[in-house]
Amino acid sequence: MKMQKDVVPASTSAPLQAQFVTITEEEAGQRIDNYLLRVCKGVPKSHVYRILRSGEVRVNKGRIDQLYRLVQGDVVRIPPIRLAEKPENHVPAAEFKIIFEDSHLLVIDKPAGVAVHGGSGVSFGVIEQLRASRPDAKFLELVHRLDRETSGLLLLAKKRSALTSLHEQMRDGETDKRYLTMVAGDWKNARQHIKLALHKYTTADGERRVSVSEDGMPSHTIFSLLKKFDGFALLEAELKTGRTHQIRVHLSSSGFPILGDDKYGDFPLNKALQKATETRGALKRMFLHAHQITFTHPESGKNMTLNAPLAAECERFLVSLGKPLN
Repeated sequence: MKMQKDVVPASTSAPLQAQFVTITEEEAGQRIDNYLLRVCKGVPKSHVYRILRSGEVRVNKGRIDQLYRLVQGDVVRIPPIRLAEKPENHVPAAEFKIIFEDSHLLVIDKPAGVAVHGGSGVSFGVIEQLRASRPDAKFLELVHRLDRETSGLLLLAKKRSALTSLHEQMRDGETDKRYLTMVAGDWKNARQHIKLALHKYTTADGERRVSVSEDGMPSHTIFSLLKKFDGFALLEAELKTGRTHQIRVHLSSSGFPILGDDKYGDFPLNKALQKATETRGALKRMFLHAHQITFTHPESGKNMTLNAPLAAECERFLVSLGKPLN
């Protein structure tokens, strides 16, 4: 549902009227507050919750609270909302390399340097660009996130039922996500568990950061050694929990920073790696790539394992290191 006709700029003289919207199958299951925040683009959160508390929003002519979950066929009354006129922010349409697609799912290979969604100083990301390139898509939502500098597999749902199913699988630990990463240091163990509780916070300039803290969220990553070089190691990381920046902080806090990590890495080394030498190529990005994911298809129930080949710039750097020591 689009709200262009529902939200009227402050400069217009058109009379404002309440809108009555019938909830579709794809919109069902959402909490009313999340639904309103999504369809009333640009309306402050505080205003959305105020009209909910005041009873101006009705479902089937009755009052509801912000926790009410919408049902297919519900008729929602959205009161008149007036917005200050803002310049339209144009999002360029874009498609990305598709790994898998059907009527329920879209799985792409996200390049490094592209945010998954707008916000925090980024005007748009993968989800906004995909929606712009697929204007007829009734539903398209991110199933999970990848850091901006991480490349690889990104799942999107084309139906709300698929989104709900995959979120349940992730919450219950039924998905298997694997990453390839290269770290600095003399990695010893063939297989190593790292369990460090992580605390998420925001810096003074608004950046999201994570630190190891006893009162943080329990976090668990399993690392397997794939190739060992002089001063570097190629690892596969298996996520047992899915915390923000988990792999990056687990490795950095254990003394093995990811090459090219601009938040938790070895900054002098990162700078040196940007120029090739006689013994290796250049690396100008973070070496972290989501290369494999296993999950149950939300419609067929089939077990699926999808792979994305290591990003070209990481593959070139890896090849430049020559024969591994192990």
